[in-house]
Amino acid sequence: MKLMMYIGNDLIEAIQLEDSRIPVPGYVGSIKRCLKQKYKELIREYANPPEFLVTNPIVEAPKTGAKA
Repeated sequence: MKLMMYIGNDLIEAIQLEDSRIPVPGYVGSIKRCLKQKYKELIREYANPPEFLVTNPIVEAPKTGAKA
């Protein structure tokens, strides 16, 4: 799973999460606080607050044959 931080339509950073720690209270929140601190100057420049999204990226297997 990944935690992604957006400001507007711009992806600022994506962090790989430890799947086993996601249910632990405060785990995701602590990472969000760190990202907000890291990018506080950038956040001040925008009227809208940052948005966070947790996703499970799907890796697509390469296709091995061509269909006619």
